[in-house]
Amino acid sequence: VLARTPGAPPGTKGISLFIVPKFIPTDGGAPGERNSLHCVSIEHKLGINGSPTCVLAFEEATGWIVGEENAGMRYMFTMMNDARIHVGLEGMGLAERSYQQALEFANTRRQGRAVGAAKTDSSLIVEHPDVRRMLLTMRAFIEGARALLFANTAAIDRSHHAPDEATRAAGEERAALLTPVSKAFATDLGVELTSIGVQIHGGMGFVEETGSAQHFRDARITPIYEGTNGIQAMDLVMRKLPLRGGGVVAEYFGEIADTVQATAAAGLTDISAALDSARSDLEAATDHLADLENPNDALAGATPYCRLFGLVACGHYLGRQAVVAAKSADDPWMQEKIAVANFYATQLLPQTRGLVPAVTAGAQQLFDVSLAAAGT
Repeated sequence: VLARTPGAPPGTKGISLFIVPKFIPTDGGAPGERNSLHCVSIEHKLGINGSPTCVLAFEEATGWIVGEENAGMRYMFTMMNDARIHVGLEGMGLAERSYQQALEFANTRRQGRAVGAAKTDSSLIVEHPDVRRMLLTMRAFIEGARALLFANTAAIDRSHHAPDEATRAAGEERAALLTPVSKAFATDLGVELTSIGVQIHGGMGFVEETGSAQHFRDARITPIYEGTNGIQAMDLVMRKLPLRGGGVVAEYFGEIADTVQATAAAGLTDISAALDSARSDLEAATDHLADLENPNDALAGATPYCRLFGLVACGHYLGRQAVVAAKSADDPWMQEKIAVANFYATQLLPQTRGLVPAVTAGAQQLFDVSLAAAGT
C-alpha cells in the first residue's frame, strides 16, 4: 500500500510503502487477529471482468513500512518498469488472440463474390482484398511489436547477466530507452488491432456471444495500466532521449541504419528503402525535439513521437527477420516472414511521414482553443 506518514512532504516525494496484511501475524509468523481493512465494493469495469478489482477501506488498519520513509515511489518503480513490459505483452497477447479468432472466421464465413469467382458462388471473406488487408495489418503489427518486446527483455537480461560491466551498462541503457515504447506502442496497438478483429467479424463482431468484442474491451485497460501512454511518451522524450547526451538513442539509430544496409544487401530493396525513409523521419523528429527550448513544445509532440519511434522500431526488427529469412529461399514459412515484412514496410511504415508534422508543431495550437468545461 502506498500511503503518507504524518508530516510527509507534498506530492509523490512524501509517499511511503507499507505492507498491510489481511491478518496480523503472531510472533511465530502464523495468521493472527483479523486486520481492520475490508472490501467496500467491487468495481464495475469495461473489461477484464474475470479479474475483479475492489475499493478497500483501511480505517485503523495496521501496517508495516517497507524501507525508508518517503521512498515509496522509488521502491514501486522496481516493480513498475518490469510491469510496463508485461502490460505491453498483455496488449500483444490480446491482439494475437483476436487475430487468431478473426483469421478462423475469415476462412469460414462466406459473403459476397470475390473478383474472378463463379457467379453462382459465395466467396470466403478471406478472399476479399480489404479483409486480407485487415488481417495482414494485424499480423504485421503483432510480429513487429512482439520482436520489440523480445529485444527489450533481452536488454534487461544483458543488464543483469552479461559477463562484463560494459555490456551490462549498455543493456540497462537500451532497456531504459525501449521500455516506454514497448509499453505505449504495444498497448495502443492492442486496442487498435482488437478493434480490427471486431471489424473482420462484421456485425457479428459487435455481438458479445461471438467473443471478439471481449478482446477489444479487455485491451482497453492496457494503455492506462502502469503509467498511461501519455506518461510513457513524456518519459521517452524528456528522460530517455537525453541519456548519455543523446548517445543511447544515437547508437540505436546506428543499428537501424545497419538493418537498412543489410536488407539492401539481401536484395530486399522495398524494405530497405522504406526503412531508410522512416529512419530519416525519426532522426529529424528527434533532432527537432533536442533543439527545443520550451518544454511544453516537446511535451506536445511526445505522443506522436512515441508512435513514430514504435513504427520504426518494428520495421527495424521485421527487417532483421527478413534478412535471416532470405537465406532460406526454399522454406515457405521463412518466405512468409519476408512477405509480412514487405507488407509492413510498404503499407504501414510510411505512416511515419505523417507523424513528423505533429511532433514538430509545438504546443501553441493546443492552447489556442478554450477547453473550459461545458457551461462555464
